[in-house]
Amino acid sequence: MSDATDLKELKRRMDGAISAFKNDISSLRTGRASPNILDPVTVDAYGSRMPLNQVANITVPESRMLAVSVWDKSMVGAVERAIRESNLGLNPIIDGQNLRIPLPELNEERRRSLVKVAHDYAEKAKVAVRHVRRDGMDGLKKAEKDSVIGQDESRSLSERVQKMTDETISEVDRLLAEKEKEIMQV
Repeated sequence: MSDATDLKELKRRMDGAISAFKNDISSLRTGRASPNILDPVTVDAYGSRMPLNQVANITVPESRMLAVSVWDKSMVGAVERAIRESNLGLNPIIDGQNLRIPLPELNEERRRSLVKVAHDYAEKAKVAVRHVRRDGMDGLKKAEKDSVIGQDESRSLSERVQKMTDETISEVDRLLAEKEKEIMQV
């Protein structure tokens, strides 16, 4: 069986799209503080862009506050600037070598915009899953054309690939609905 007709490989790639989606939505802010909120932030450090967690330690001292301890004192300004410019709506307060980041209450408009972002992430994940399905189907057609597999086996495998795709997309929808409910909860 060729690589494209290997269902385990297709399943692994679809699971990869799910885990990337979970990672994306975990960075979306809900009512409580989470260090994952700062995952998308990158800092100009030592001549390159680095993830924030590689130049500082992020903790949650209380439910509506994040604390960022910058390891190198000379990086405090760059970290503060990166957080401010990250479009997360956060305003860090510099306290020596640390930054305190109070999380404002989410208003209705902000909640709705976070839900839109979550929907964008979901669509990106679905597109990735569909690309995997397309690769699988193309592989099956080629294998059938090259007489590696028969028409019946090709049809059977195509149905299994489609079933895997449907299950994966419904998993994305389920995760999106959970996140949407979590964001909209006041």
